[in-house]
Amino acid sequence: MNRKQKQMLKQQQTTRQLMGIRRLTPHGLTVGSEELIFFLIYPENLSVLSLDAIGQRVRAFTALLKANPDTELLALDAQETFQANREFYRMRLEEETNPALRELLRQDLSHLDSVQSAAATAREFVLIDRLDEKSAADERGLRQREKSLSGYGISLRLAEEQDVKRLLSVYYRQEMLTEEAENVDGERAVTRHG
Repeated sequence: MNRKQKQMLKQQQTTRQLMGIRRLTPHGLTVGSEELIFFLIYPENLSVLSLDAIGQRVRAFTALLKANPDTELLALDAQETFQANREFYRMRLEEETNPALRELLRQDLSHLDSVQSAAATAREFVLIDRLDEKSAADERGLRQREKSLSGYGISLRLAEEQDVKRLLSVYYRQEMLTEEAENVDGERAVTRHG
């Protein structure tokens, strides 16, 4: 297959195929012959904890990772970039001739910058277990695994399908979904007008 044929084949692939995802599952996704199961770690407000309490959390998390060497850790930047909104305000500022409206647009742009700066340290942590499809389909086993992982003093929960879609959005687009994710591109438009 020559380069042009490879490019054509690549252009015909779905987003999931390009990412190597066979399918989304209730708590993760299937890649190759294994399933990735996601456990979302609840955010802890560390700024109100004492140094000793923070140390205890770190030791508990370290113990969890040492006791589960096959469990992977994924850290995501969970903030929104507001890039599309910023570009809109910049374009409007260039076009607008009314001084009062220009000032309002500048204020809106400044507000977006302050919101993003305040959220600059927003992180989301996810534990990932790689399982065979049979083990991943055992809901009871997954709930037991969730309880086992929580036994280390870490607040977490088994991800649901919408969580997985949101994680993929943050990972690949660096933007959080603000609405429920579609299963198929354009699904919302078709069902709205259908």
